[in-house]
Amino acid sequence: MTVPLDGVGLADHAAVYAALAEAGFTEVWSSEVNGADAFTPLALAAAWQPQLRLGTAIAPVFTRGPGLLAMSAAALADVAPGRFALGIGASSPVLVSDWNAIEFTEPFRRTRDVLRFLRAALRGETVDGAFDTFAVRRFSLQRPPAVPPPVLLGALRPGMLRLAAAEADGVILNWLAATDVPRAMAELGERRPQFEVVARIFVCPTEDAEYARTLGRRMITSYLTVPAYAEFHRWLGRQEALAPMWQAWAAGDRRGALAAIPDEVVDALIVHGSPEQCRAQVRRYAEAGVDVPVMALLPTPELAAGGVAARTTMIARLGPDTGEST
Repeated sequence: MTVPLDGVGLADHAAVYAALAEAGFTEVWSSEVNGADAFTPLALAAAWQPQLRLGTAIAPVFTRGPGLLAMSAAALADVAPGRFALGIGASSPVLVSDWNAIEFTEPFRRTRDVLRFLRAALRGETVDGAFDTFAVRRFSLQRPPAVPPPVLLGALRPGMLRLAAAEADGVILNWLAATDVPRAMAELGERRPQFEVVARIFVCPTEDAEYARTLGRRMITSYLTVPAYAEFHRWLGRQEALAPMWQAWAAGDRRGALAAIPDEVVDALIVHGSPEQCRAQVRRYAEAGVDVPVMALLPTPELAAGGVAARTTMIARLGPDTGEST
């Protein structure tokens, strides 16, 4: 499950983490946009439910210096030895440049360089020298983790997917349908032992299809109009389906862009229906080759009206059944 959950304060997440563990969820993964940072929710989970595995999906490679990113990862690996995975990625120009006043340039090379730096630093090595996009002078962790965490790479298109396959410990997929997974997997080639495929999956557990599709359309216009995501979905074969949305958005017609998104695209990218139906749809990602399907719980009218109790009840209904793990 993606944490923290919307509508629940961080201080109140002890009940959320307990409900996740009781329902059979084995892992919690954070994201980092403009809410909580990627590490604090996981530190709380490490203290409150030490059996859960933890992961970032993702920590941006631009918004922290390489040394600080290594320190944050090492600290969490220290409190959750063998149970933490560091997911990194380029993020987007909005988050990096508009919100953090950092130039978003050469995202592929920056991500590759930070990946290489982290692999060395988290092993306790002294890193000294110039990478293509930055230079480091004799950095070494004062408290290197006893168990270096695996480093996973957020990837969309072939170049980053191949980089993940060649140099990372796993890949994190995002904004794709279960039927898209084989296309991404093909770019990974033959997987090395212990290489993990993680996918973030947006889940809107309501049988009000109109509500779910309205929310899904808003999310799609927010994300899939970003150049990197637009190119990703062109590569996946959605040029024809999404071209009217992209054209309306470029013309400044926001309502037209929303209306132009076909229902079948929303239904492919946003899992919705009863909790049991959602669980079955998430299972399709695992059947397609995803090792760690990570639900990202979207707001619904039922959840908004019920507070923390409604969310813990929903977690129980979304959790794995018949001995499965999610």
